[in-house]
Amino acid sequence: MTLLAKSASVPGLMKLGTTMPKVEGNAKKATLAYKHSSAIDLMRGPPISDEAMRLAQLMQTPSWRLVHTEPASKMATTLEEIVPRNMRHPKIAPAWLKHDKQVLRFNGYFQEMVVERSDEQSRIRHVTLMYHMEDGTIRVSEPRVENSGIPQGSLLKRHRIPRPDGQGFLGPDDLRCGMNITLYGRTYHISSCDRFTRWFYEENGIDVGQDEAPPTDTWTKSYEFRKLAEKGGLPMTRALIEAKSMAKYMAGGAPQNGKFAQFLLNDRKVLRFKAYWDDTTLYGVRTYFVIHYYLCDNTCEINEAQCRNSGRDVYPMFMKRGPLYKKNETNCVPAMLQPDVQPYMPEDMIVGQPIYVWNRKVILYDCDEFTQNFYMEFLGIDQTQGRIDVSEKPVTHKKLAPPPHHGVGSEEDSLISCQMIQIKPPKVNLVKLMTLSGEVCRFEAKMTNGEPEDEQRRFVIAFYPAEDKIMVSELQQRNSGHMAGKFADKRKVKNPETGRYFELTDFFVGKTVTIAAQPLQIIRADEHCLRFLEARPNEFPYADPVACAKRLEPLATHPELNSAAGVDPDRLKELADLAGTPLVDHEVITLLRRFPAQGPDGSPRVSGPAALLAMKTGILPPDLP
Repeated sequence: MTLLAKSASVPGLMKLGTTMPKVEGNAKKATLAYKHSSAIDLMRGPPISDEAMRLAQLMQTPSWRLVHTEPASKMATTLEEIVPRNMRHPKIAPAWLKHDKQVLRFNGYFQEMVVERSDEQSRIRHVTLMYHMEDGTIRVSEPRVENSGIPQGSLLKRHRIPRPDGQGFLGPDDLRCGMNITLYGRTYHISSCDRFTRWFYEENGIDVGQDEAPPTDTWTKSYEFRKLAEKGGLPMTRALIEAKSMAKYMAGGAPQNGKFAQFLLNDRKVLRFKAYWDDTTLYGVRTYFVIHYYLCDNTCEINEAQCRNSGRDVYPMFMKRGPLYKKNETNCVPAMLQPDVQPYMPEDMIVGQPIYVWNRKVILYDCDEFTQNFYMEFLGIDQTQGRIDVSEKPVTHKKLAPPPHHGVGSEEDSLISCQMIQIKPPKVNLVKLMTLSGEVCRFEAKMTNGEPEDEQRRFVIAFYPAEDKIMVSELQQRNSGHMAGKFADKRKVKNPETGRYFELTDFFVGKTVTIAAQPLQIIRADEHCLRFLEARPNEFPYADPVACAKRLEPLATHPELNSAAGVDPDRLKELADLAGTPLVDHEVITLLRRFPAQGPDGSPRVSGPAALLAMKTGILPPDLP
């Protein structure tokens, strides 16, 4: 039996304030209910917080929302909040925004055949191709010509045009000046573009090509002539001008003579030009002229400027004074009408440009000072910029090289036999022979060919300065395997390094010379040779003590060089190499002989203070006995 049944059957079981549980109907629920066989309070919930109580107390005031509104949090204002959404630019701009209102404009034309007309066979129709970069569309239009009889205007509406091969659509890479482009079976030739288009291609590193002059057809020429005639732009004919002058004169007006006024203003004013004509015919030569242009009547006179012994007849007048026309024509029938011939005017005579004298191309290469001032003052032309240098290059004759020496006799004797029919002995320097006769400079050398058996061999190189001849003798060395005696006979020997004969300046201690195809290194020289070289410091700088002392300038502050005990020769050479001024052995010998010093052990040394003093003052110490 349920609890509800027990309550209904047992009176007094229900207490005050309790109701029966709702079984059916829409009656209002009581605050107590039964759950798990016991009564519960339906209004009792979770505990109320202090914040909720505070808010409940605030609600007692009607304007609590306006008084107790919490302030909004302060946040940094961004650029996106300031700029409206429809005015914001994206970081990567699309083509329709980046190239908005940018149009590549090309000028071109196409040829259209004309049938059943006798005055023209074809017509050139000029068009304008505009490529809109914002969407890649192309529009082709033709400028309208009044009363042309051809429907003109827009030939192709703006749209994307596919390529002829079907690979995509046409773009800027397909448009160049000077090329043909086919659009829907019609071929257009692009001749030029505007300034913005050329700048756009140059900024992208693309060569758009050179502009071409558009051709004109027969109909265009006749149309322009008719329009010019309708507007009165054609000049008056000579007959009309003469008729007007005659009518004015007959009406009592004073006659006007322009030639007489020109004569009064420009009398004795002559432009003088220098010119030449290259005759290209057989046996033709260059002929020089002097052209006189008379400003009083616009006539020319051409005279020949012949040099002495030119071989030509003395006819100075090449063209007598008269008008010089640009084009000469002759009528086959007398009194036949012909157009007026245009004469050469001062603005046509420009230095550096040609004029045509009866089909002869005459080039102006210079003018006088009066002509230069006239052009600069009245025409603003600088005639000095077009000057041409017509001076002939000096004639040079090629000299045949003498044949090589065959080995018999001296080279000078063989050369004299090639230069003279009657052979004479070569000239001898008698001054050198008389002053230096008997002098011999001897140098000791060793062979440095890298062979071990030749390391001990010693040679004496004897140089004869009176004749510049050399003789090499080998010294006897024990167990060397080579006999002493003459190694090279006395003769002139060529230096392989310079291609000339050996001179005295080519020999110094430490130098390696090549004689008889053998390298010989000079290791010492005798006393007479050293004195001979030291007596001629201008010819032999390695034997000049002052010049050798100046080589030690980078070592002026070195303590070893300033020591009174002197410097060892090998140490001095090492210091010079470190300072960047290497010394040869002959220079060290010159310093050792001229600035001697003695070491503690009695070894010869170079006196550094004496060398530095000679370097600064140029004064040498007295020679030692």
